[in-house]
Amino acid sequence: MRKFAFILMTLPAFMMGGCTSDANHLGDPLLLPLNALGSSLGNAAYAQTRGKVEVFVKTNHPALIADIQRGGGPTLTQAFDIANVPKPIRAQHTLQLQSDLALYANNLDALIVAIMVVSA
Repeated sequence: MRKFAFILMTLPAFMMGGCTSDANHLGDPLLLPLNALGSSLGNAAYAQTRGKVEVFVKTNHPALIADIQRGGGPTLTQAFDIANVPKPIRAQHTLQLQSDLALYANNLDALIVAIMVVSA
């Protein structure tokens, strides 16, 4: 009977051992199913947004390159809007795009990634 009581008393502590305030790579094990669901939904939303940006970049590549050269324009603004790039960082990111313009002029995939990397 004492062994049974000991097991019952220590079982909650054993089960809650993963619930510390210390950082770890797994997080709270009781929340893993919810985290997996959230991750799946986040990945699906990202993939959908990336697909829209990809189509837009491939359709409007020359106009995007021209807008980047000018430091902005309606086509680049529309690409940022599709990718949900926060407005406060757009000017700074446009400068970064300008510095790598030769790459983006010849590589559409690189431009897609460069736009998506700052998306929210």
